Amino acid sequence: MVLIARVARPRRQSGTSSISGRQPFVVGGSPSTRGTSASTVPRSDLERSDRTWRRTPTHRQDSLGAPANAPVSPAPGVGLGRTAEIPAAADTVGPATIPLLPGERTLARRVKFAVANSCTVGSLMIGMSAVFLALRGEFAFAAVALLACVVFDGCDGGLARRFGVASPFGAQMDSLADLSSFGVASGIVVYQWLLADGASPLAAAPACALLAVCAAIRLARFNVSPKNGRFFTGVPTTMTAAVLALNILVGPDLPPVVAVAAVAVYALAMVTSFPYVKLIRVLRLPLWLWVVPAIAAMISVPATFAIIVGGYLVSGPVLWLVMHRRSLPPVLVR
Repeated sequence: MVLIARVARPRRQSGTSSISGRQPFVVGGSPSTRGTSASTVPRSDLERSDRTWRRTPTHRQDSLGAPANAPVSPAPGVGLGRTAEIPAAADTVGPATIPLLPGERTLARRVKFAVANSCTVGSLMIGMSAVFLALRGEFAFAAVALLACVVFDGCDGGLARRFGVASPFGAQMDSLADLSSFGVASGIVVYQWLLADGASPLAAAPACALLAVCAAIRLARFNVSPKNGRFFTGVPTTMTAAVLALNILVGPDLPPVVAVAAVAVYALAMVTSFPYVKLIRVLRLPLWLWVVPAIAAMISVPATFAIIVGGYLVSGPVLWLVMHRRSLPPVLVR
């Protein structure tokens, strides 16, 4: 009886603890190598723990079920070797919204904001009206509608700055309306006009589609580029639409092939890197410089129009060459 009692009595070791009278098993090594900080489990779980360890030798899991040796990715904006706490999902209520009208939201400012953006909406609606008129064969009215789009496009930005209600929403809305009115609508109007003038659809369609593509590129580049107060980078979309509309109204009678080529040149001029003088600077020229164009217009309006447009298109490469020549070293200038 004494012998049996001694055998049933659990054996105790220094630095370890027993659970339910069973011999402890040390995870990750023996107590002699791990020290007193090692965790212990009952010996009855020895086989199960050993099998789990052998099946996943490099993917041990902690008490939360996550891999113990999983790498920790740094939070966005935190350098390598540093970690930051990620806010809980409950802290984020939803996506942040940007107000359409920044600043004080009084009734007066809202009315001014609506008036400024109504010009943008008006330009878009008139551009669609130009398409409907062109489909009916009324090209003169369609050209006048495109010119009205140019006027409305100039009013929305001016009113927004004057009223103090300029906003990112207005800028994006203006770009979308310009693409619709001066890229798509102008392309459709010119396409119908070229077909009525005898041009081949196989030649007119790519040239007019190029108008929309180049207008989109021009507007996207304008939105992300720093602004220059003196020059445009490429011909603006508004000016291209105005030139095409005036070409329908007062332009010279060109052969269909030449007319299609001219449309393609107008489209490519929008995406070039040539500097073009802004129209406001041209209008500020001395009055006596306008005498020659005025006299020429009395003789032939179509010829004067073609000379002015051609001179403006050529001015971009000329200015680029002058600026490039001045920026080169003296040895290369020679």
